[in-house]
Amino acid sequence: MSPHVLILGGTTEARRLAADLAARPGVRVTTSLAGRVSRPGPLDGEVRIGGFGGADGLADWLRGHEVDAVVDATHPFAESITVNAARAATATGIPAVVLRRPGWRPGPGDHWHDAGSLTAAAEALPGLGRRVFLTTGRLGLAAFAHLTDLHFVVRSVEPPEATLPPHTEVILARGPFTLAEETELLRAHRIDVLVTKDSGGEATAAKLTAARHLRLPVVVVRRPPLPEGVTAVPDVTAALGRLGFDGP
Repeated sequence: MSPHVLILGGTTEARRLAADLAARPGVRVTTSLAGRVSRPGPLDGEVRIGGFGGADGLADWLRGHEVDAVVDATHPFAESITVNAARAATATGIPAVVLRRPGWRPGPGDHWHDAGSLTAAAEALPGLGRRVFLTTGRLGLAAFAHLTDLHFVVRSVEPPEATLPPHTEVILARGPFTLAEETELLRAHRIDVLVTKDSGGEATAAKLTAARHLRLPVVVVRRPPLPEGVTAVPDVTAALGRLGFDGP
């Protein structure tokens, strides 16, 4: 029987992994998307959209669809999905791999301020600047809604649905972004502080370099920890190795 791999997707790495597995003869791959993005790009293999109904629902789906391995390649901040995937894998005995690109690290010239949550990031802002470039995605923006004296520029792939601060401009855009584009944006909007989640990867890292060049402070929201006993691999090659698909 053909091995069936379920990818919990939504990231560039998930897309690359699906393409690699779908190109292998005799391998069936299904990518599951949460459905938060209305127009996801094309994916190789089968695609399902929507939640599973928690860990128990995911475990039932794994059994019912004869899944042989699960790869959690969701966004580093998709904490509940990662917890549910770990519990479902334990309940079913199906091997599971967590694929997480490495987080960002500050370098010489960076002025980073660590925050454990969006709420903590919001608390730090009044002492750092008045014009904020907010790139934490469209979820969780309500944490900044009470900051009525600051001006926000919010960038998101989809229109925000949460309550926004009263002085907010919204930019709808999807990365990757070049250093020149990010530098121009920061200058054009007279940004004096950047807020971002530690998503990692290259697609949106140019904003950090632009902030460094302009000597701007950056508030970086830390990733939630992985569930106890769970470790992650950093890239598609390592994930394929864990699945037993070494080599092309």
